[in-house]
Formats: sequence, structure tokens, C-alpha cells
Amino acid sequence: MFKQKNRLKKDEDIKRVVKSGRSVFDSHCGLKYLQNGLAESRFTVVVGLKVSKKAVDRNRIRRQYREIIRLHLGKMKKGYDVVFLTSKQALAIDYQEKEERLMKVLKKAGLIYKG
Repeated sequence: MFKQKNRLKKDEDIKRVVKSGRSVFDSHCGLKYLQNGLAESRFTVVVGLKVSKKAVDRNRIRRQYREIIRLHLGKMKKGYDVVFLTSKQALAIDYQEKEERLMKVLKKAGLIYKG
């Protein structure tokens, strides 16, 4: 779970990022991001019903992506609102591959510090 300061919770904030933010996608995951003018970055993970009708599956994917983000939070640039989006293919891959793909997407978006 993210710390309170790193959670993007308000529906209006999420809609603003989805509508106006820049996008980077992979076949399994993607993200939309927008500068927020704050000292911290805020994140949310969206797993829709199209991914799986089973709440157990959706929640597992959500928890895995949140953990990946939490572990790599120190490497990420500050001052962004980020919405992570998933696809149905995320059900078929394991944790390590999710981590690799998510990190590639973050690097492509320029949200990871070089080094």
C-alpha cells in the first residue's frame, strides 16, 4: 500500500490525468501521467472489468502493481500524478515480468531517474 501522500484518490484528479495526461503503453500495461505541482508524486492503479470479471483476479493484479511501484518509489521523479492502466494480458504473466514491463514503461515516459 502506498503512503497517504502518494495516493491519487480523488475521482476528479484521476479524470484530469486520464483526459489531459501524456500516455505510454505496452501490450500488458500502460500509464497516463501529468505534472501536479506538488512535492510528491501520486499514483493509482486501474484494473477494469474487461481485464477480469472476478474481483479476486483484479485485486491481485492491483496489489502486485502497487507493490512494484512502492518498491521503486525512490527511483521515480517527484511532482507527477500517474494512473497505471492494465490489460487482460496482465493475468497471464508473473510478478517478475510485470515488474520488468512496468519499469520499461516508466523509463519510456521519463519518470525514472537515470543511474
